[in-house]
Amino acid sequence: MRTAVKQALNLASQLLMLPLAIPCWAEDRLSDGRSETLFNICTQAVALLPGLPGVFLRRAFYALTLERCSLESHIGFGTVVSHRQCCIGHHVYIGSYALIGSADIGEHSLLGSRVSILSGEALHVLEKDKGRWSPFKPERLQRIRIGSNCWIGEGAIIVAAIGEGCMVGAGSVITSEVRAGVMVAGNPARFVKTLVEKP
Repeated sequence: MRTAVKQALNLASQLLMLPLAIPCWAEDRLSDGRSETLFNICTQAVALLPGLPGVFLRRAFYALTLERCSLESHIGFGTVVSHRQCCIGHHVYIGSYALIGSADIGEHSLLGSRVSILSGEALHVLEKDKGRWSPFKPERLQRIRIGSNCWIGEGAIIVAAIGEGCMVGAGSVITSEVRAGVMVAGNPARFVKTLVEKP
């Protein structure tokens, strides 16, 4: 019974989000994926929907507009996904006020509040001839992979891939790839311990 009610609420939420999703689809097709202006307006609007209805409506919107977003995920209040090139797996929990760029988030991963996943570390380059930082260009996006069963602590900043089964301490800054099954912490993040010993 509970599963049927949840499925009905997910379907109703997707129907309610269609008026926002359709312009996003049109923008994507007409710009050949190079413009995300309407998409970003909509992501900021759905981020502010409160309570449990907001959780249903956010994941419904992202299920319609991202490459993939599970209807079995939780996306907290104030969270913004800034690029369509994003996959959110089954049973992923994303806390409040997170900022998600271009990313693949594996199933059963937990992201604390205010986690930031940047779309790589080269979104802007210093143009030496002009003496200023370059504007954003879609071709500079890098997809950041978060393995399944990871726990990312509050306020962590992620700019590199994280292997399966990792734990990232709160406030950590991940600038280089983290191998599977370890705990890291700090700025920059350093190895703390192995979480699962190999048999």
